Amino acid sequence: PTSKHAVTVSYFYDSTRNVYRIISLDGTKAIINSTISPNMTFTKTSQKFGQWADSRANTVYGLGFSTEHHLSKFAEKFAEYKEAARLAKEKSQEKMDMATSPSQESPAGELSSPLTPVTPPMENINGTDEICDTTPNSDARPEPAQNALAFAHSP
Repeated sequence: PTSKHAVTVSYFYDSTRNVYRIISLDGTKAIINSTISPNMTFTKTSQKFGQWADSRANTVYGLGFSTEHHLSKFAEKFAEYKEAARLAKEKSQEKMDMATSPSQESPAGELSSPLTPVTPPMENINGTDEICDTTPNSDARPEPAQNALAFAHSP
């Protein structure tokens, strides 16, 4: 295991690269930093555990959850952002095609921060029913998608 305690796992949109990411920090160390691609699959390997392979990072990530419900929620969000990644890739390709055409102007740059949280807060998975802190903050920070045990290993 990469972490022996519950950690926050969040989905982000990286506007610089026009990609969606799954990121988890244990303190200041990134234990998950995975770019979601349209060909990825999240597999439920047991009632409370699931995993996905990130071929770019040559890593298989696994998450253990405290309940089947939380695993299902994570799997639903994974599928949602996998589809969003597919659409973002298509949109990015369209922008590239437009940029190569002399009659088209390049789209204006985005003013948002490079990493933007894309998930609303969900309940903690640490045995309590407390809702995650959603206090506004001027810094771009993740909204927890799931708190779970993270496991990573290279194939």
